[in-house]
Amino acid sequence: MGANTSQVSDLSESQSIRTLIGPDAISENEPFWNQLISFTFTSPTCSQLFIWQAHNALFLVRCLLKVFIREMNEEELHLQFSYQERAPGTYDSICEDLLEELACNLVHLIVEVPLLDITYNILFEAVTTLLVLLSYQLFHKEVLKEGLIYGYLTRGRCLSLTSRLVKTLLYNFIRQEKCPAATHVLQTQSEGGGLLYGLASGVASGLWSVFTLGGVGSRPGAEQDQNPLPLSNQSLLLLLVLANLTDSPDTPNPYRQAVTCFKNTQDSSSIPSPQPHTFQINFNSLYTALCEQQKSDQVTLLLYTLLHQNSNMRTYILSRTDMENLVLPILEILYHVEERNSHHVYMALIILLILTEDDTFNRSIHEVILKNISWYTERVLTEISLGSLLILVVIRTIQFNMTRTRVRPEPVTKTVM
Repeated sequence: MGANTSQVSDLSESQSIRTLIGPDAISENEPFWNQLISFTFTSPTCSQLFIWQAHNALFLVRCLLKVFIREMNEEELHLQFSYQERAPGTYDSICEDLLEELACNLVHLIVEVPLLDITYNILFEAVTTLLVLLSYQLFHKEVLKEGLIYGYLTRGRCLSLTSRLVKTLLYNFIRQEKCPAATHVLQTQSEGGGLLYGLASGVASGLWSVFTLGGVGSRPGAEQDQNPLPLSNQSLLLLLVLANLTDSPDTPNPYRQAVTCFKNTQDSSSIPSPQPHTFQINFNSLYTALCEQQKSDQVTLLLYTLLHQNSNMRTYILSRTDMENLVLPILEILYHVEERNSHHVYMALIILLILTEDDTFNRSIHEVILKNISWYTERVLTEISLGSLLILVVIRTIQFNMTRTRVRPEPVTKTVM
């Protein structure tokens, strides 16, 4: 590594890497640091040297954090970020918490830097590095309810940025920005995905596996390799991880509060929200993104979370006159039940259960007439109401469940009937 273009195969021979992991302390003013982060796996395509080096620095930090978190506990990790070179016999009780500084700077970077082609890489790295910091759960069987990283994000300096972080992550998901052509996050190497995306998706997939009790999405390898939306995917995963952190004994999870209380930008109500982390977002854009991305089980989980916990979003969804755009992808998930894991199927069923608790919804779906449902291949459906299709697909799911799985969809059928 250095100022020239590097190859992944050269890393083990890099003198800079050997110096970095060596026993000798390196002063923060050494030219070594500038040389270390002046590498690229492809030729630089922009002249923004600062952005390029900042991205490289984050990449190195993330790779080191993955190793540290796997090999040491939070207290030992904290010591790695608290080291200060002192003269023999001296003692300094004031020590800057660089681990908290890192977490806060990552949050600041995500909420302050606009999403542009030249900033796509660095935002992707910032989101993924936060995911890495939260990955201690991967190495514990019990649910972690406390910890240094947890405290930094829920009670420390990052607390004031809670609503902005949640809003930014949601907008990253809504925008569905493809990886710019000039970037190297997804540059192909051999048969698989790019180096950076491969390293990032490893942590994300691991967290998602814990999050879904081991049942990740249907055929994830093929979908992830072909998915051109790494920032959108990572932002959604980070949002779900943050929203599902456990409440501390004395403080509720602020990220869950933000997810459950945000309002529509068109809501002109002057009534102040009792929740401390509320904000406004475009519900129409969010609804469109939810409809278009339901093949992903993490998007289905986001939809379930919003329907179950955010009364503003639930009211908005139930008031839509184009409910078929949301219901049809859910029914397609259930129709291809043999290709989906039980967690995805269960979430889809619970979403239908929540929707069918509304009498207006139950009446309206029988008034929507559909023609030529292409994914329903058992027979030709030239014309059928949305309500009839819902009942047909749920009954088919029950039949599949009775013969091959353990999912229990009977409550949904009773509600629909």
